[in-house]
Amino acid sequence: MAPRGNGTRLEWLSLPLLLLIWQVAAMVAASRFLPSPLVVAGEIADLVIRGHMLADFGQTLSRAVAGFVIAMLLGGVLGFLLGRINTLDRLFGPWVLVGLNLPAIVVAIICYIWLGLSEVALILAVVINKTPLVTTTIREGVRSFLPEYEEMAAAFRLPLLRRIRLIYLPQLMPFVMTAARTGLSLIWKIVLVFEVLGSDGGVGFRVSIFFQYFDMAGILAYTSVFVAMVMVFEHGVLRPVERRVVRWRRDQP
Repeated sequence: MAPRGNGTRLEWLSLPLLLLIWQVAAMVAASRFLPSPLVVAGEIADLVIRGHMLADFGQTLSRAVAGFVIAMLLGGVLGFLLGRINTLDRLFGPWVLVGLNLPAIVVAIICYIWLGLSEVALILAVVINKTPLVTTTIREGVRSFLPEYEEMAAAFRLPLLRRIRLIYLPQLMPFVMTAARTGLSLIWKIVLVFEVLGSDGGVGFRVSIFFQYFDMAGILAYTSVFVAMVMVFEHGVLRPVERRVVRWRRDQP
């Protein structure tokens, strides 16, 4: 197994390597449809100064956060109930399967037709697409609960709230983090697609305008900032939280 330090250095080397490959490809292509990283960086600075980028990312982030929080709460409750109560799982399990296989674009179009091109329709479409994934992940986590802990809780006659806090949540947190990570990767994409379909602002809306004018510098500028934001969130929030909440598993003998 490679030392942790080497793995960290390789991760930091990955981004400069990507930029180098991008620069070489831009020089070889010599086309306005593949601008260099320096051109894209200049476009980012110009868009930030004009205020378009900050406003668009603010709208997209607010929609993504709202959809993510609602879907995680709803999917978490549903997944816990389906994992604990076999009757509910048999009754509503097919609904979850249908939700997992519904095309996101179809859900968005239906919500826009029913509710109009509104924030509520966009967020609802995100929740409908994300909730089945969270429900499935949490349900599998509940099914993996260790019976030894259940027996201990029964022996000490722990009330329900203490069982949830001391027994269920620690075992469930790795699955919650998996649902959060996969859900976020899905929500970013879904929100952008829905904004392209119908929105008065946001990253997807702006990218659709750039597309109409074949403005690759603008498209890559928004894409680069979007990817950078996701990476910062992954390394600055998700990974530290994940290391903290699953520490008890590493400490087991």
